[in-house]
Amino acid sequence: MEVLEQGKNPIFTDPDPDKAREFFRNKSRAMVDKRMTAKEAVEKFVHDGDYLAIGGFGANRIPNAIVHEIVRQRKKNLGFLGHTSTHDFQVLAAGKCFNRVDAAYIVGLEARGLSPNARRYMESGEVQVTEWTNYALDVRLKAAADGVSFGILRSVLGTDTFQMSGAKVIECPFTGKKYAAVPACWPDVAAIHVHEADVYGNSVIRGISVADLELARAAKHLIITTEQIVPNSVIRDNPTATSIPFYLVDAVVEVPYGSYPGNMPYLYFSDEEHLAAWLKAEKDPEEFARFLDHYIYSSANFEEYLEKCGGLKRIEELRKLEHLVND
Repeated sequence: MEVLEQGKNPIFTDPDPDKAREFFRNKSRAMVDKRMTAKEAVEKFVHDGDYLAIGGFGANRIPNAIVHEIVRQRKKNLGFLGHTSTHDFQVLAAGKCFNRVDAAYIVGLEARGLSPNARRYMESGEVQVTEWTNYALDVRLKAAADGVSFGILRSVLGTDTFQMSGAKVIECPFTGKKYAAVPACWPDVAAIHVHEADVYGNSVIRGISVADLELARAAKHLIITTEQIVPNSVIRDNPTATSIPFYLVDAVVEVPYGSYPGNMPYLYFSDEEHLAAWLKAEKDPEEFARFLDHYIYSSANFEEYLEKCGGLKRIEELRKLEHLVND
């Protein structure tokens, strides 16, 4: 197939479907108990140099316990899928965990403003960047989930984003129309936070899933963090509610309030005061180093971090606020 035009930036993952198929052919799909701690899951499935993807969208339903643990274990040289990545990107940038990024939306925390530290890191020259749109990244994950080497879209044609991407313009063999071909993306590891899961990994997401269903099927290893672990009988009582089936999952980590300080739809609102504290601390690198040491490096786990942020008393305030907003 003739390539008519192409973006100028590199592709950070291998789009060869046969190599991916070989991996998945040998991956266990056993229905076994997959419970472990966040520390154990990161030690086992996140390695220096891996390509990482994080579920959720913006500050909504993010697996923040895993993000903290990646920083706490000082993982380095990761690739990262920046698909409207806000606070999770901010935390990973604080640990300088990645050195290459497929970027659709990063650095900004939406209406809250830009992360000063993430901006410094991205401007430092230490990170390679290839640009995409949110939809283009979703198409890349969907292509991987479908087991093909590329997907197509039209929306980036003629844009600066295309020029800064790794996409290629091709001609449709049926109509002669031009499309942007984007390479399939199989992350080495992904983490997704859900409302409930059983010990095998059958997971339920309430509300919008954004690209997480495609991500779950594209990722070579998948860590599920969940607000609560429920009996398998609960999953079986309403099987159509299962968003992610067990055979895609490698680890199940029970972390109540695991999206904090992000929002968990229908359960608790985002802690805007704590997110503002992050942005304020980041303005001064020395103050931010102390902030990180207090909240992440000197915390044994995510539960200890929550206690430092106000514990169950603060969570209850956020629960009331979420119900007030939804009512």
